[in-house]
Amino acid sequence: MPLVKSISGFRGTIGGKPDSGLTPVDIVNLTTAFILLIRRNGVKRPRIVVGRDGRLSGTMVNQLVCGNLQAMGADVIDIGLSTTPTTELAVTGLKADGGVIITASHNPREWNALKLLNNEGEFISAEDGHWLLDKAAKADFDFSPIDEIGTYTLQDGWIDRHIQMVENLTLVDKELIKKSKFKVVVDGVNSTGGIAIPRLLRSLGIDDIIELNCNVTGEFAHNPEPLAVNLVDTCRKVRDANADLGIVVDPDVDRLAFINEKGEMYGEEYTLVTVASYVLENTKGNTVSNLSSTRALRDVTVAAGGEYSASAVGEVNVVEMMKKVNAVIGGEGNGGVIYPELHYGRDALVGVGLFLTYLAKKQCRCSELKKMFPLYYMSKNKIQLSPSTNVDAILAKMAERYKNENVTTIDGVKIDFADGWVHLRKSNTEPIIRVYSEGRSDAEAEALANTVLEEAKKMI
Repeated sequence: MPLVKSISGFRGTIGGKPDSGLTPVDIVNLTTAFILLIRRNGVKRPRIVVGRDGRLSGTMVNQLVCGNLQAMGADVIDIGLSTTPTTELAVTGLKADGGVIITASHNPREWNALKLLNNEGEFISAEDGHWLLDKAAKADFDFSPIDEIGTYTLQDGWIDRHIQMVENLTLVDKELIKKSKFKVVVDGVNSTGGIAIPRLLRSLGIDDIIELNCNVTGEFAHNPEPLAVNLVDTCRKVRDANADLGIVVDPDVDRLAFINEKGEMYGEEYTLVTVASYVLENTKGNTVSNLSSTRALRDVTVAAGGEYSASAVGEVNVVEMMKKVNAVIGGEGNGGVIYPELHYGRDALVGVGLFLTYLAKKQCRCSELKKMFPLYYMSKNKIQLSPSTNVDAILAKMAERYKNENVTTIDGVKIDFADGWVHLRKSNTEPIIRVYSEGRSDAEAEALANTVLEEAKKMI
């Protein structure tokens, strides 16, 4: 599998030849170029925070990253086993010049990746990413002489600090959560969520916790993407244990999914919708999600007197739009909650604190809570192409075909109809067009998708 380079980081399978996966050579070139990027902003001796998830290759990659950063004259603060949002908070908390998160998010065990952060604890921009890749490809580097190599410090405790920050949020009511006496099943997928989520729940006063896959072994007990098809056993455990809900995260704990008391998926799309509804009840303002996220967020935002905006897919793009419209809550429909009151990053710990507070305030079952929101159903399909297919030309034709509808072209082509939408995006890693659709029922979502799929296939 080739090294995948995108605005969300640089990821690949471990092993193989350079540039065919995430090899030591690639790690050295990318982290070296990262320091050059930071120095471009006038920083002579950068301070860099490094955190990692629980992957099997994590220790190896961590040693390469930390050692190479030192070789480039950077002072390294290694916070060890961590989460993506924890590392983001550590960058700003330590007033560092940047950060490296070693995680391949929801990808399988053989993958790893480098996610690079600026001094605000946010992902570097697409422009900076292109500059960095150009430098890495040239590999024309000068490493530091002995008197200028950087220092290394191992600093524990950042997950606990993160938890305290969540507890300190005005809209997180620790006492109310404690009084509700929730019984919770946690699936930590044998990564750092197995540390962070149970520890957060206990700190919030929840004692009745059933831990599944919470040993940080790096051997994922199931496909680590928190989707229904991968969580059959976890859903069954929630139901059989008569738990109030289940909480599931991905390996780096920036995506959050819930399971209701019946052992049914609450729906990743509705993680953000629910949290946003709670925030909007208490804070007037605007919201943002990406173009492929549910329309329900728009509905609850408008009902609360705010304005909804859609960004291109990708956390960097969502954050940029959130700042532009001064959004009070935002994120992505994959279970990513971004709450600027704490920081501009997808954060499952923040999502848990806000969701549990809202559930406790409503004094209802998890399944009943979801029924309070506009219900939509999503269908996800793809069109297989040959490598020589001109995808941009096809998307341009689709935009022209539906020009009388509400069409958005900032990221592929999104066509908004009265009762649903279809979004077509080209993949950056394989010859396909992803086709997401949403309607008021499964049948409506599928019908919308099929109509557009047939149109696109005729064009191909």
